[in-house]
Amino acid sequence: MLTDRKNEHLDVVLGGRAGSQATTGFDEIVFEHAALPELDMDEIDLTTHFLGKRISAPLLVSSMTGGPARAAVINENLAIACQSLGLALAVGSQRVALENRELAGLGAELRRHAPDIPLLGNFGAAQLNLGFGVDEARRAVDMIGADALIIHLNPLQEAVQPEGNRNWRGLLGKIEALAGTLGVPLVVKEVGAGISARLARRLVDAGVAVIDVAGAGGTSWAAVEAERSKTPEQAAIARAFVDWGQPTAHAIAEARAACPDTVIVGSGGVRNGLDAAKAIRLGADIVGQAAGVLHAATLSPEAVIAHLSVVVAQLRVACFCTSSIDLTALRTASLQKGVMG
Repeated sequence: MLTDRKNEHLDVVLGGRAGSQATTGFDEIVFEHAALPELDMDEIDLTTHFLGKRISAPLLVSSMTGGPARAAVINENLAIACQSLGLALAVGSQRVALENRELAGLGAELRRHAPDIPLLGNFGAAQLNLGFGVDEARRAVDMIGADALIIHLNPLQEAVQPEGNRNWRGLLGKIEALAGTLGVPLVVKEVGAGISARLARRLVDAGVAVIDVAGAGGTSWAAVEAERSKTPEQAAIARAFVDWGQPTAHAIAEARAACPDTVIVGSGGVRNGLDAAKAIRLGADIVGQAAGVLHAATLSPEAVIAHLSVVVAQLRVACFCTSSIDLTALRTASLQKGVMG
């Protein structure tokens, strides 16, 4: 049943039926144009470090989902492409692999395809109330040779999903215990509704090393669940929350203010390299994209490389037209008056 559900999720997202009217907030951000940049665009340095490894640009291919057969193809294509470009990769939920030994490309071969890049494992926070603990977390890490483990938060999806897991009592304490014993950095991310500044601070105080805000404006998991509902009543419950969540741009800025020394990943509806530049200007260290690269990931490594190369090129143009020689300069690039920042 879990595999069937994840295949249904993939069909809905690929079919373009997972959107909402919620906005990311990126359109509120307008850079001041540098008509005389006074730099050579070819010398712009987009490199940074993430999880102790150097990457060529501040981009993370964020977690995706899918049934084992399709996920194996997606994971292989993403790993090869990210290794080629020197970008970070987060895998989709490893729950199926941990429970049923259906690896779906989530084994040692994934690390062989991507020996040098930051690689992140992943499973849902709700599983910590359903028997998962440090042993499963270490297995998730060891399974792919991960540099960190993501615990994803999806309370809205679980709430509107007929088969959802709705007992979330005590999870912060379990996350804190895991952060203290796992041995690799723990990342906590939402899946499309955002992490508030207050929660981000509590998570960091509990030992979480990286916050991925994953705000509203991209894939709506309420919309996904509405599409796969079996009754009109189930669909109606989910559809009421299709636009729910904190806009990504706001979530990034507020998380940065609350957690000035924490690594922040800005994801959720990132459409292109200009959105990525705005996310960095607002306080993100790394920018994540998932749905935007999903179609390419079903095709080939070359398709993924082509897509991500465009994103990187767009980010470089944004740096050039803000007179930002590197990411440090981009973080203080001038904005037009009357906009966020």
